[in-house]
Amino acid sequence: MARNKQRDRAAAAPVSETVDGGLAELVPDRERPRAWTLLLDGAPQSHVDLDDPTHLSFEYQRRLGHVADLAAPPNRPLQAVHLGGGALTLARYVAATRPRSTQQVVELDEALVRFVRRELPLDPGARIRVRSTDARAGLAKVQDGWADLIVADVFGGARTPAHLTSTEFLAEVRRALRPGGLYAANLADGPPLAHLRGQIATAAAVFPELALAADPTVLRGRRFGNAVLVASDRELPVAELTRRVATDPHPGRVEHGRALADFAGGAAPVTDASAKPSPAPPASVFR
Repeated sequence: MARNKQRDRAAAAPVSETVDGGLAELVPDRERPRAWTLLLDGAPQSHVDLDDPTHLSFEYQRRLGHVADLAAPPNRPLQAVHLGGGALTLARYVAATRPRSTQQVVELDEALVRFVRRELPLDPGARIRVRSTDARAGLAKVQDGWADLIVADVFGGARTPAHLTSTEFLAEVRRALRPGGLYAANLADGPPLAHLRGQIATAAAVFPELALAADPTVLRGRRFGNAVLVASDRELPVAELTRRVATDPHPGRVEHGRALADFAGGAAPVTDASAKPSPAPPASVFR
């Protein structure tokens, strides 16, 4: 068995295809026999281990996984909506950790979906439906109060589209969530963190409970990076989220309550009329 895995790893080669969003590449993970990293125009997007879908390699994906774990008691199936598909990493994670979950994935890039599903097939028993449409348009089709969990991880050209950053968008998120459901968004920003502060203020205008998980150097504005914003109409499991984030391979910090409000620094909520895409990452991020 060990020899076969070594041979598979040695034989694996990158696979690429032009999709709507640019050049999609699947690069093999030399440490894990059936694991791959998805890149779009050279920017890492997702990591998938077909042998172990519960393995979340990327820092931000681990934090989104923590939110999924805390969305309901262990083993209880979820009704989840994923805005942004990538390699379907988190949908695979939920299917593996919570069998019988029902999930909807909304991914605009239909060619990317075909490429990923061909090269990294989904478990045929997973109840995952993929819609190829705009994230906000797809969210509008979700029934009121249907979702236990909504995850937003949408990037076009490494930037979150403007129409997914507003109070109007988050009002749609809250409409689709059941009472007590969780919303998690992967946000990317760097100094002076104006986008991140604005997104906290925007979420606070729609949801009464917020938390933010990120690397401390990102929160201090020392580098460009990802932060995961969590929102709900119920009290969040902040203590457990803090414990999990602090014990990750790349430990992070969780801010909430007054500290998070202070971090937002009086930023104004974003509306559809004022929305802008998230800032483009510096080229050095992907070197």
